[in-house]
Amino acid sequence: MKKLLVCLAVSTMLLTGCTFTNKGAGIIKVNGQVITQADFDKEFDKNVDNSMFKAFGGSKNFIKSDENPMYAVFKEKVVNELIIKSLLDEEIAKRGISASKDEIQAELKTVIDKVGSKEELNKILKQRNISNNQFTEDLKTQIKIRKLINSIEKVEVSDAEVQKYYNTHPKEFTHGEQVRASHILIATDVLGTIKALKDKNPNISTEDLNKEVEKKMAEQKAKAEAVLAEVKNNPQDFAKIASEKSDDKASAERGGELGFFTKEAMVPEFSKAAFSMKPDTISNLVQTNYGYHIIKVTDRMEAGTTPFAKIKDELKFFIETQKQIAVLKNFTASLMKTANIEYLDDNFNPAKIVTPAQDKTEAKNNKK
Repeated sequence: MKKLLVCLAVSTMLLTGCTFTNKGAGIIKVNGQVITQADFDKEFDKNVDNSMFKAFGGSKNFIKSDENPMYAVFKEKVVNELIIKSLLDEEIAKRGISASKDEIQAELKTVIDKVGSKEELNKILKQRNISNNQFTEDLKTQIKIRKLINSIEKVEVSDAEVQKYYNTHPKEFTHGEQVRASHILIATDVLGTIKALKDKNPNISTEDLNKEVEKKMAEQKAKAEAVLAEVKNNPQDFAKIASEKSDDKASAERGGELGFFTKEAMVPEFSKAAFSMKPDTISNLVQTNYGYHIIKVTDRMEAGTTPFAKIKDELKFFIETQKQIAVLKNFTASLMKTANIEYLDDNFNPAKIVTPAQDKTEAKNNKK
């Protein structure tokens, strides 16, 4: 049950601070609190780095312009998050809510218990490029948000509710066949390549640009073939090679380890290859939209159902979290209705940001 495994906080907002740098030009004002360009840039980069684009270099290679259709999607999301953070920060201050050192230590122990050990937590933080100081601030914010929620409405979950959820959502506790695998990714970052070429030569023609992109993609394929040959010659060194040469940096730090997953968890091309393999075998090159993968399958698990006793505590936490999210969502919606929001820079006004979905709708309407 994936949503339980990742449910370690009330929402993504709880793992990010509610304070602002107040440096640089102001772009939005929320009840007199100024959100700056620096605030936006920091939050934007964090969003990109925590997305699928991390495999392609994250915010460092992300094209922050209208040429990239995903730019508007992230931009609108970040603007909304910054406004909500400002409103919650203001409300927390009004209510005199704080987090003590003892509370932070207790919260840290809870997280360590959930992930297994302090070493495992440090590994996760390193993978996500989060410093220990930043994580401490995140925990402090999480505690404050939880206290805010409890001051609005006391959230409780009974054992009967947990049992009822388990009984009425059987599909959520059944899993199909799973495989455990590791991989090495040689990325084919088309957008990043285009950006680099344009930065180097702003006047490059479309024809020359396409040729250079094709050349770069051919180079990446050749690199992948060379890595594959190295792996085939030294299969015992798969983890070492993955840590040194894989472009998927998150899994590279674990020797390419991806853990157990179902067919639906991966893109079709990757799943088709992995589920056709036997344990302790290595694939040839598998091409997906991310690039070229070399897959090593290490184990398989038959389909089955997770017993209630095994999932009970995790499920109770999940239900409680969903209730807290609902309380917070309704509360922030009420704050938004009465908030005085000024867009000091019109480029950040949601009414002026056109996402790919809106762009398609407008194009469709224009054809009518």
